[in-house]
Amino acid sequence: MAQFDVHRNRGRSHDSIPFVVIVQSSLFDDYRRRVAVPLVDKSRVGPITNPRLNPIFRIKGTSVFLHPLEIVPIERDQLGELVGSLRDESNRIIAALDELLIRA
Repeated sequence: MAQFDVHRNRGRSHDSIPFVVIVQSSLFDDYRRRVAVPLVDKSRVGPITNPRLNPIFRIKGTSVFLHPLEIVPIERDQLGELVGSLRDESNRIIAALDELLIRA
């Protein structure tokens, strides 16, 4: 599993949060957990008011938005199936984390 890999959410909230994206640096691959950000099903919410904080992506035919306010550590063995990568969107993900941690 690599930074910006997208996994299915196996948790209780999988209906509204179908996926998570790993944001943890590979420098910490030996650690037993991965820091992930939920990818929320866009159809479950109204308009996105801050697209910099909540960029929208399309994963497996579903429009989802990044929800960095819900960042969470997940045990490696609790991650669901690997379904893709957002490596090509890494600048938008990093900008969202920057918005959360520094700019806000």
